[in-house]
Amino acid sequence: MELSVRKRNIVLSILFFLPVVFILVMLLSKDNYNPLDIVKEGVVELPSNSENIQLKDHITILSFLGKKPLENSTAAFNLKELVYDRSKGFKTFQVVMLLPDNAKSEAETLLKEIKSYEDLRFWHLVYISESDIKKVFNNLKSEEELDENLSTSVVYIIDKDLNQRGRIDDRTDEEIESNKPVYSLYSYDCVEVAELKNKMAAEDMRVLFKEYRDKRKGEFDDSNQRRSKDLKQTNE
Repeated sequence: MELSVRKRNIVLSILFFLPVVFILVMLLSKDNYNPLDIVKEGVVELPSNSENIQLKDHITILSFLGKKPLENSTAAFNLKELVYDRSKGFKTFQVVMLLPDNAKSEAETLLKEIKSYEDLRFWHLVYISESDIKKVFNNLKSEEELDENLSTSVVYIIDKDLNQRGRIDDRTDEEIESNKPVYSLYSYDCVEVAELKNKMAAEDMRVLFKEYRDKRKGEFDDSNQRRSKDLKQTNE
C-alpha cells in the first residue's frame, strides 16, 4: 500500500512540474529562425507614376498583370485570398501590379471583382510604359519570362531595402538527405495554390515580417543572413 501511494505521489509530481518546466524552457529559449534569403540585391525602383507608388521602405509583392488583366484573374484571386488577406495587417506591406496604360479599363473591372466590400488599400495598380515594365522585370532574378502581353503568373517579394527575397536552397528535407542538387526559388506561382499557400504565405512572408519586427526591436541577428549569402555565392 505504501509503495502504491509513493508511486501515485511521484506521478502527481511529474504531472504538476512538467508544464512548469515546459514554460520555463520556452521563456528562456531564443526564438531562432532562418531569415528569408536575399536572392538579388539592388532591385531597380519603380519609375515615376501617377499613383506615387514606390518599392523603397515597403515589403512588396510585385506582380506583372500585363495588357489583358482579366486573363490573369485566377492568379489575382489566389494572391488576394491566400497571401494578401493574411498580410495586410503589416503596415508597410503592399501588393503592386504593373500594367501598361491601355490596360486600365480591364484592370479596374478585375479590381471590382476582387474587392467585393473588402479592404484593398494596400493593393495597387500601377500604370507605366511597356518599356519600363520590361526594365523592372529584366532587373529581377527570374527563371520566368514575360509573355507577349507583358504578364506572368508569378510574383516576386521585394523588401524595404530593394532586395529581392526568395529561397537559395528550396530542396525538401528528403531531397537534402538524398543529396539532390540545390535549386532555388526566386518567384511564386499564383496558379500553384500549394506553393502560394504553403511556401509564400505560411512561411516566407511570415518569416520576413518577423525579421523586420525583430530589427525594429533591435533583436535581429543577421548571422543567418550572412550564411545564406555565402551559400548563394558558393552556388553561383
